[in-house]
Amino acid sequence: MASAVRKPTAESPDGFCRDCRADVPESASRCPACRSPRLLRHKGLFALSIAHVDCDAFYATVEKRDDPSLADKPVIVGGRQRGVVLTCCYVARTYGVHSAMPIFEARRLCPHAAYVPPNMEKYAAVARQVRALMNDLTPLVEPVSIDEAFMDLSGTDRLHGVPPAKTLAIFADRVERELGITVSIGLSGNKFLAKIASDLDKPRGFAVLAPDDATAFLAKRPVTQIFGVGKAAQTRFNKDGIKTVGDLQRIGESELMRRYGGEGVRLFHLAHGRDQRPVRADREAKSISAETTFDADIAAFRPLELRLWRLTERVSARLKNNELAGATVTLKLKTADFRIRTRAQTLERPTQLAARIFAAGRELLEREIDGTKFRLIGIGLSSLIDANKADLADLLDHRSAEAERAIDRLRAKFGDEAVFRGLTLEDDAEDERRKE
Repeated sequence: MASAVRKPTAESPDGFCRDCRADVPESASRCPACRSPRLLRHKGLFALSIAHVDCDAFYATVEKRDDPSLADKPVIVGGRQRGVVLTCCYVARTYGVHSAMPIFEARRLCPHAAYVPPNMEKYAAVARQVRALMNDLTPLVEPVSIDEAFMDLSGTDRLHGVPPAKTLAIFADRVERELGITVSIGLSGNKFLAKIASDLDKPRGFAVLAPDDATAFLAKRPVTQIFGVGKAAQTRFNKDGIKTVGDLQRIGESELMRRYGGEGVRLFHLAHGRDQRPVRADREAKSISAETTFDADIAAFRPLELRLWRLTERVSARLKNNELAGATVTLKLKTADFRIRTRAQTLERPTQLAARIFAAGRELLEREIDGTKFRLIGIGLSSLIDANKADLADLLDHRSAEAERAIDRLRAKFGDEAVFRGLTLEDDAEDERRKE
């Protein structure tokens, strides 16, 4: 259901201890049972069942978990000197570092931080563990990204013996104990408000935003609080005198519809905290991609081709791990002056094989070689479907397909470095030459 708000009973408490889950009286500042100060209170706490779960500084937290020497240090996960920050811990954020910031800028702000190269395979494995714990609670889990998801716990009271709010507190504690990372939770009656709530109390937080409180709560917040309103839309709205969500509320639905059509209606309802989107467990990934930023700009085809091959292997591995295939190959290039080029080609048949993805990407790359220097290259696959519906025609080229899958099996058994393909070896050799 899109908006899950249950009617509380007269005897329902309005708060509990997040550590021991004991109900607490309204006057208590600490839990009477365990003396914890981590109390959660809201008049509608036990009537809400839509949650947004967000792993706290996910990549950095996993790295701190796996290397205790990093525990008290600022940790920044990202590319090399010319890459970008993928994520950083909360200590690093106090120095002004944030996601998507260029690494060189992060080093200027926080030179003493630990800079860790990303390990996406490790992060994906942890994400699957978190997702498994979510699925223990409800079948309605909608992944948003590797480190966040919506959950609908409507009707799970009988199954778990406690209301959804307490079930979520138990879940957060279990993630921390069993996986060594932390999550922040937002609880509400719909997805829009749950997402906002999860950002209110970080890290290791749990915040509640009931639909009845939404209009007043949102009024003073910037219009960009509404999803889908980016910088371009913000500029347009500012010209129209709309800077806050409260401005949208005051204009009214009919006027917003006159100005912006169907988008205006959507804005009006979200401005009042109304969101009819259900939590969908069958949400599909839109694309799978990988990219890399170079230490020095590259203009020549061969070194670009070598890096494209390595990225293609990564994309292919992720497709196979998720039992997906895709039909549209997209090449991404960023020039030395930060201009982005994207080129796409749709295959005759969906695939998950590295060789086929690379062939299309290589063809796109050849067309872009004109002397321009590039600082980044990426490759992705979209128009995704289940793998069992793909690569049927690869039976015609059975030998090459089976050879690739044989290499995958060897790597799964003995590690990624167990088998190298020719282009991979050339890539390593090229890296060594550049170091000399």
